[in-house]
Amino acid sequence: MQYKFYALLSRMRYITRWGLMRNSFPENVQEHSHQVAVLAHALALIRRDVLGLEADPERCATAALYHDASEILTGDLPTPVKYYNPEIKHAYKQVERVSGEKLLAMLPEALRGEMAPLIFEDDPASRDIVKAADKLSAHIKCIEELKAGNLEFASAADQTRRALEEMALPELDWFMSNCLDSFSKNLDELE
Repeated sequence: MQYKFYALLSRMRYITRWGLMRNSFPENVQEHSHQVAVLAHALALIRRDVLGLEADPERCATAALYHDASEILTGDLPTPVKYYNPEIKHAYKQVERVSGEKLLAMLPEALRGEMAPLIFEDDPASRDIVKAADKLSAHIKCIEELKAGNLEFASAADQTRRALEEMALPELDWFMSNCLDSFSKNLDELE
């Protein structure tokens, strides 16, 4: 039997993000997932090694790699639609769940138990960090677009910044205070 999960997962690169926005730099779900994994790993390291709190950086990075896997079957629904009202948000969560179940069915039975919390984004050890890294990735995208002179992302930058501040995670606050400004720098300023 051929298991199609990983071949399908490789198609994340064909799903574009920010579909309602004019982008200076197009972004796909595979690129986004990689960045979220790097950020989740960083936030978990900060939580564990800087703040002395419990975290599993490797688990967080792995969960982040799969956090948008259901979009392989659903596509990337724009945020203004996805969160327009509670009914749509709930219905879309159900669609994501069905997508996740279809993806899991494409794996050998022996792998499904380990993969289910990653696909369904319900791993308690990583959920809040991955959610923060996902929002942080969106905010970084806004910063980079603004740096390129694309004012289309100005209100999204404000919204994502407020959402990050409202999360009130100490590792996120630390990252925003110590790392975030670097994303608005050019290469010469970074060296």
